[in-house]
Formats: sequence, C-alpha cells, structure tokens
Amino acid sequence: MVAEHLSLRNNTSTPIVLKRIERFQAPEKDGFHAFSTIARNLTQVLTNQTRNDAVASIEQDSSPFEEKNVDIRLEPFTTKKTELRSFVHSDKERMRLIFEAEGQKYQIQVPVPTAESATMKALSENPKHRFTGVFVVPASFLTIFSSAHMHAWMRELRDETLVSALSIPGTHNSPTCHIAPPSVRCQAVSPKEQLKNGVRFFDIRVQPQYPDDAARDELILVHSVFPVSLTGNKYFRDLMREVNEFLERNPSETLIISIKREGTGNATDEQLSRILQDHYAKGWWVRPKIPTLGEVRGRVILMRRFNLQQKLKEAHGGTGWGIDAAAWADNTPNATCPSGQLCIQDFYEVLESMNIEKKIKFVSEQIDRASCCRYPFGVQPNMHATKAFPFYVNFLSASNFWKTDTWPEKVAAKVNPAIVDYICRRGKDKDADCSTGILVTDWVGLNGDWDLVRCIVGMNAKLRLRQD
Repeated sequence: MVAEHLSLRNNTSTPIVLKRIERFQAPEKDGFHAFSTIARNLTQVLTNQTRNDAVASIEQDSSPFEEKNVDIRLEPFTTKKTELRSFVHSDKERMRLIFEAEGQKYQIQVPVPTAESATMKALSENPKHRFTGVFVVPASFLTIFSSAHMHAWMRELRDETLVSALSIPGTHNSPTCHIAPPSVRCQAVSPKEQLKNGVRFFDIRVQPQYPDDAARDELILVHSVFPVSLTGNKYFRDLMREVNEFLERNPSETLIISIKREGTGNATDEQLSRILQDHYAKGWWVRPKIPTLGEVRGRVILMRRFNLQQKLKEAHGGTGWGIDAAAWADNTPNATCPSGQLCIQDFYEVLESMNIEKKIKFVSEQIDRASCCRYPFGVQPNMHATKAFPFYVNFLSASNFWKTDTWPEKVAAKVNPAIVDYICRRGKDKDADCSTGILVTDWVGLNGDWDLVRCIVGMNAKLRLRQD
C-alpha cells in the first residue's frame, strides 16, 4: 500500500515550484523478467543479500497516459501535502515531475530507479542548481535536497565550520566488504567506493600483528575476533594508501577515522598507540579538541577508542593525543564520553528481529538531539571549549551472531530505509542547523543505492544557508 496523495518537501534554501506532472503505466513484465526475478531471489537467499527490485526507467520519448500542468510552490525547508493522487489505476505507476527554480526547469522520475542516480535532470542550459530527489514509496513522499558533488561535498562549506556541526555519512566496520561470513560482513562496497560516494567517517578495528617489534607496522583489519576476509589477512596499511590517495585528489575533504583494538592477539592498547604514532599518524589531526574544517582539509582526524602509552598521554600539554573516545559506553542508546567530545548512540544487541524497531527508535532520537544544535563558526581554543560542541555519533548497525534474521545486512535492510524515511519527512520547529550528526551505517551503496548517504549530506543545507 502507498499513500493516496503526493507529499513534497523542499530541503533546500531555494524556492521550488512543481509545474507539471506526467503519469506512465506500470511496466509490463514479460517471461524473461519473471525468470530473472526468480533467479535473483534464489541468489539473494544463497548470498544472504536483501535487495529491492529496481524501478524501470521512463524512456525520454515515452508517452504519458495522463499529464497536467500545476503550480505548487515550496518555500525553503517546508513540506506540503498536495491534492495530487500518487497513482490513478495501479500503485506501480510511475510519474515524471517537472520543477522550476529561478526560471530553470528540472525533471525527476518517481519512484527513482534504484540503479540510477537520484540527481534531478536539468532541462535548461547552464543550470544554476543541482538537486537530488529521494522518494519514500509507502508515504508517496518526495524530498528534494541540494546536490553536492559527492566526492568533494565538503568544499561547499566554510573553513570556519566545526567538523562536529556537519551531517556526516559514516560506515561501521568500514573495510568489511570482502568474502566473509554474513555475521562478519557489514559493507556492500569497498572503502574506496565509499569515499567516492560521500562517506567521511570510517569505523576501523585492528589487531597489531607484531606488537613487540617497534619496526613493524602491520595492523590486521578485524571485526571482533574475526578477520574481515576469508581469503587472507587484510591490512590497515593498504586501506590508508587508498585514503591518502583520495585526500590528495580531493584536498577539500577530511576523513574521521575511529580506531579500536580488537581480535585474538596479545597486543595492548598502548602498543597500538605507539604503532599508530610511529608509522601512520604523520599529518593526521591528533589534537584532543574538535577542529574546524579549515584545520583538517586533506587530513585524517583520529578518533581513538584505545588507551595511550605514557608519552602520548603527555602530548599537547598533557591533554593527550587524538579525540578521546576510549571510555565509550557499551551498548548504549545515549551516553556522553568522559572526554566530553562525543555523544554516542551505539545500542547493538538486537537479540530478535522484532527488536529492530527499538534500534530505529534510538537512532531517530539521536538524530533529534543532533538537530537541535547550532554551533558557532570559528576555531575553538582547546578541548575544554569543544565540550560544548560535541560530535553526535549515531550507529545504525546492530546484530546477533546466533540469529540469521539479525545479521548486519538483514538489520540494515530494515534500519536504512526507515532512517531515509525519517530524515526525508522530519522537520521540527525546534530544529536549529538540523544536522544529523555522524550516522554510522551498514550496507550502503548496495546496487548503487546511496539514498541514505545523499540524505545525510543534503542535511547540511541549513548550515550552508547560515554561513552564506
């Protein structure tokens, strides 16, 4: 079932007018399509992958069975429920909507084909704007965001912006995209692909391979006690090579890397801190306060979930090394780290699939907490000052090793669409900059579906409006 009438939200700083709606019949399914669907469903069962069927694209020369000129104006950051029916004969119908902004036309199909970009097509030469549309099918709800170039979306933001003020897409156990047991694998695509599509927070778990040898830098990528791949060890050095290459090509960007020691070895946190400081952290932001974008463009920001060796405790005038998340509360729906630099939602014990709704509730509540913030522009003097402007870190991930219905990909199949829906349709009077904080996700980018990441980046619109 889908909602009877079309709703629209303008989540940009530009007034937008819906000018025309064209309706197209649901595509007919032939025998080959039916066979392909059966084959795809079988593959999904065998690989434990959950996919939505792609919506067929409307060919540019297709003829609508109904068309209508309208004039529905959407002011910035407003929502309007229209009297336009979401379908006439079948809820599988498709629509082509044509909008106008500052005298120029833009077009989008809804539902948006999942295999295509959700970027709206400009119908005018030299378009002034780039828009992205995300369509929530059950609610017949289209939200329009200002499109960023996802590989370099931070370049649209001022240097004076605190990084904690941003809406940032992240990934949980970011390098777990390899062939691995379904309870271990958390990502559909590689970290390199994640970066290209806008992800700016990596959650990394490592185990030092030779902790007693100061000359060795090998850090094995792990997820809990398991390696991230069944085909052999994967290493942090190789991951950092890709990160460094990306930041060199895109110097407007920064990447927050949260690092935690896990695995089955006998290494200590203190040894991990030494390896990172000796072999990796040159050029990283390792001060214990939250930086502005201008301080960290082209650099990695270290968020550490490990304890320090003594000499690093004494760094920066005795205030430490890296943004301190070492005393991260376990399995929490809402907690502040003792350092004061982070507010955390990391409830992960979803023991039964029915508990996923509880997880969605906790994620939504943390988004609400982040959205109320209105952080100042400008460099802050020290970590005591940035306690007032913490990161809101919000994990969408959860799992239960013993229940197949609560393995990471199955949880993401429910949580991710629910949060897309929540972000697209929310809009509260108490919102300030309407930031989402850092949303740490599983299984984004599956089959080219980056809707959640686009939604998160799009929520920087109010912050951009204030800086302008």
